[in-house]
Amino acid sequence: MTNQLPTLDVCFSPELLPLYDLRGKVAVVVDVLRATSSIVTALAQGVTHLVPFSELEACRAQAAAGYLTAAERDGRQAEGVDLGNSPFGYLDGVVPVRGRAVAITTTNGTRALHLSAAADEIVVGAFLNLGAVADHLRRLQKDVVVVCAGWKGKFCLEDTLFGGALAARLQADFDTTGSDATLAALDLWRAAESDLAGYLLQSAHVRRLNSLEAHKDMEFCIRQDEYDLAPVFKNGRITA
Repeated sequence: MTNQLPTLDVCFSPELLPLYDLRGKVAVVVDVLRATSSIVTALAQGVTHLVPFSELEACRAQAAAGYLTAAERDGRQAEGVDLGNSPFGYLDGVVPVRGRAVAITTTNGTRALHLSAAADEIVVGAFLNLGAVADHLRRLQKDVVVVCAGWKGKFCLEDTLFGGALAARLQADFDTTGSDATLAALDLWRAAESDLAGYLLQSAHVRRLNSLEAHKDMEFCIRQDEYDLAPVFKNGRITA
């Protein structure tokens, strides 16, 4: 009798999480544009840990405790904080980040992290660390739900494409056939993977970012396997 493979499911929006039982499972939270991409980049650049907040004021207040503060609402950097929601904030050297801790709040990503609290483990996923996340999940051998942060509760293309890309990497090791959501994400990924940037130009969030002159963010955030780390959100902190 063969061992049953762990399953991989995709939740298209945090609003659908009540339909999923995360207990005993691994939640991979993804907000490609841009929260989880920024979090992965921050840790790769030497940030010690990040604390995600749902509310802007609670995030800002952490400055008094020595945290750098990073906040975004509607795609723009919030007032009165050190950083926005661009990975380049951790790369350009304007704000020194190595050895610092960061308090972060975003429109979608940090909310999805908190809403995934019932999972056995919460992993932060992005295209930038796609391979590292896949390797981590192979080691854990638990059922996985990819939690797409979406946009204000609605479906978004880029997070679903990450779900499809992750499912494609894990098809030999996980059952990716038991969920229509996973099958749809895989089909979208196969349609997009040869020209991901071109495919995403039609998406609402990329158009939104381009209107904010943040096109370079999109180009960076869809790079695959840039960083070899799979951050975990545990006890209120995201660490590498």
